[in-house]
Amino acid sequence: MAEARSTDVQAFLDEHPFSSFQWVIFALCFVIVLLDGFDTSAIGYIAPSLIAEWGVTRPELAPVLSAALFGLAAGALSSGPLADRFGRKAVLVGSVLIFGVACLASAFSGSLTQLVAWRFVTGLGLGAAMPNAVTLMSEFCPEHRRATLTNAMFCGFPLGAAFGGFLAAWMIPNFGWRSVLLLGGVTPLLLTALLLLLLPESVRYMVAKGQPVERVRAVLQRISPAARQVSSFVLTEKASAGEGKSGAALVLSRGYLAGSLSLWVAYFMGLVIFYALINWMPLLFRDAGLSPGTAALIAAFFPLGGVGAVFFGFLMDRFNGNLIIAVGFALTALAIWAIGQVTGSVGLLVVVVLVAGTVMNTAQSSLPALAAAFYPTAGRATGVGWMLGLGRFGGIAGSFLVAELARRQLEFSQIFTIVAVPGLIAAAALVAKQVAHPQARRSSALARETSPNSRSGDGRDRQGPR
Repeated sequence: MAEARSTDVQAFLDEHPFSSFQWVIFALCFVIVLLDGFDTSAIGYIAPSLIAEWGVTRPELAPVLSAALFGLAAGALSSGPLADRFGRKAVLVGSVLIFGVACLASAFSGSLTQLVAWRFVTGLGLGAAMPNAVTLMSEFCPEHRRATLTNAMFCGFPLGAAFGGFLAAWMIPNFGWRSVLLLGGVTPLLLTALLLLLLPESVRYMVAKGQPVERVRAVLQRISPAARQVSSFVLTEKASAGEGKSGAALVLSRGYLAGSLSLWVAYFMGLVIFYALINWMPLLFRDAGLSPGTAALIAAFFPLGGVGAVFFGFLMDRFNGNLIIAVGFALTALAIWAIGQVTGSVGLLVVVVLVAGTVMNTAQSSLPALAAAFYPTAGRATGVGWMLGLGRFGGIAGSFLVAELARRQLEFSQIFTIVAVPGLIAAAALVAKQVAHPQARRSSALARETSPNSRSGDGRDRQGPR
């Protein structure tokens, strides 16, 4: 490596140990995703306090619970193309700043209308941050560990959701519901300063855009001093770039459309389940006869199970990611159905909720890594962002779904049976993706040898090493 005048940037990442500099990137992206999870769950635990303080009804709470989801969708859909054009870091820093300011402002809301407006803006920032954190992290990973590390980073979401539940259960009785939003606003503002100081631009993005080799080298030197001896960098893609297409044109191109649709359906259905339960599970458990404290505590176990995504990432780096996640969603459907059958035993209910949360969040948290591996650099941020953005409408549907089922006075077990169905649909979508785009595990060396797509650090097109 030290004697090479030109080297492939992904080969450089693959051939050097995962450095402390890359762990810093991992930590920053992990915290961004954790804050998303925290904000997602906290608003559900605030809901009973809003009912008590403002005298609103449950149907009137639906806009508060879903406003951030509309913002999340809009932020994710718009930020992907922006990041593919202007860079991952600029969009990521700006989005964290936006959701920090908006969450802080929402703590001072004096009416339901104001809270809905600030929740939407908070969602815009969160929606833009999530896909770019996933994209940036995946582009600094060695190929043979990409799914494991990306999934480990995405574990921040269910951990943040679980942490938000436990923390809200303590903070709200002691400091009021506004304290939760204050914490959710101040933390990302502090994180923004760290991102400006410590976060680099993606090296794969810089090479793909033909930026000066000195910029690429300056970042890679922080991974290994061997970068100083490299005069130029090339980028080879495992996935075809589709005749020079980028961003939305690539994601919607004939070669990627079937896979894109499958990813959108799977993520949409996963979020139908997640938001239906994270927003309404405490209230459903209370209606089933549990005390408010017990209902909140048991519900907090649901997002906690997402740490299993690390195990799925390990499997995805070695086997077929489409089928592994499909099995996860099939098991999710079974576990969600089981929740509706065990309310007579609190101990058994805790176990089943934890199991359901583990398989559901593990499968859902693995989808961004699957999408990041599916798209080439030229369209990765758009591909991941659009999957997350369109999937957020599943969250909106899930929030209103349970409200409608409760309005129709369905029984507890019937509600959970219906909520389980999207898990089967998600599994079927991933099987369809495998049929449309058969995934065969190849070594990074073989991928580089056979890929026709590459870019050089000085802006010239290059063929990959042969």
